[in-house]
Amino acid sequence: MAGTWHRWVLVGVLGLVGCRTTGMAGGGTEPRPPRQELHFEPVTVTGDLELSALNDEELFAGGTSAFAAEDFKEAARHFERLADFFPNSPHRRDALYNAGLAHERLEQWEEANLRFSELADAEKGTGDALEAAFRVAETQYHLERYTDAAGVLARIAAREDLPVGRRIEARVQQGICELETGDLEKSEATLRQALATYEGLENQEEVEDYFPAQAHFFMGEIYRLHYETVRLEPAKGSDALAKDLNYKAELLLSAQGHYLRSIRVGNGHWATAAGAQIGTMYENLYDHLVNSPAPAELDAEEAQIYREELRKKIRVLLTKSINIYERTLEAAERIGAQSAFVDQTRKSLEKVKALLLADSELEPTPAPAPEGPHS
Repeated sequence: MAGTWHRWVLVGVLGLVGCRTTGMAGGGTEPRPPRQELHFEPVTVTGDLELSALNDEELFAGGTSAFAAEDFKEAARHFERLADFFPNSPHRRDALYNAGLAHERLEQWEEANLRFSELADAEKGTGDALEAAFRVAETQYHLERYTDAAGVLARIAAREDLPVGRRIEARVQQGICELETGDLEKSEATLRQALATYEGLENQEEVEDYFPAQAHFFMGEIYRLHYETVRLEPAKGSDALAKDLNYKAELLLSAQGHYLRSIRVGNGHWATAAGAQIGTMYENLYDHLVNSPAPAELDAEEAQIYREELRKKIRVLLTKSINIYERTLEAAERIGAQSAFVDQTRKSLEKVKALLLADSELEPTPAPAPEGPHS
């Protein structure tokens, strides 16, 4: 059907049977020749009837036009036809890269990886070969091949011939891939290395602010993950509970410190994301505390005092969370940022305000002061 991508797989076994002759003088017959079989290797033929008449210039122009119109499926068809059928075209390298980009837009990560891999050179490449190496790592990340992606990025980051900004970019992304493998210690070391390089620069403006902000954000994520592993278990007793609560609070503050550093770098995307995560952590600690029963060894009076003290801490956490969420939204509005983090922050702000209001309604009404004697 015209306009579609056709694939035929021809696997042939052709049997040739010898001809049988009619009877000859004397009524005899000649013996039948032995059966012969000719075996062919499997052949894959790839074709696109609609594009088969176009030359490389026409294919490149058509792919470029389709990509500009955000018709990425059509763009991939044109660029791939060029790359596969015109190996000597001066447009082939661009066609390979653009085909990879088109597949990326369609979230076809395996196909994108295949095209970028033809161009990529992580150790020595420049120009499109270097960009393709970054793209290979990106596609491997989406394919959850985190170790492979980290390896590509480590090779890029180790290159002294590259501008420092590209090396920091590669190192930060390497740390994120290592985080995805679950190796928090290795990820932290890699991210700290990237930040140390950035902070040691005399002119930090030569590095795009996106990447140091991203590095601080994911440092915050590492401590947030440590924070989430600490369980508050009243059954262990009040002393153990207090110790765990203090440790959990320390991890929250460590994560918050990195998120705040991310905000201070000044990149709008990561500033919004960091603010949202700080508010979420305070909200999370609130949930832990409010749902935590009193330690079993406390009697009824002590348990009541415990809950009253806990409510004071809860109000502080809710107030801090509201403050962070409001500042995050103000910053997002100033820079015109729109993202899932912004939407999440708005919903969380309304939720936390409702929780604080509900908590204030539980506050006991103070008894009226006794009236003095009438004169």
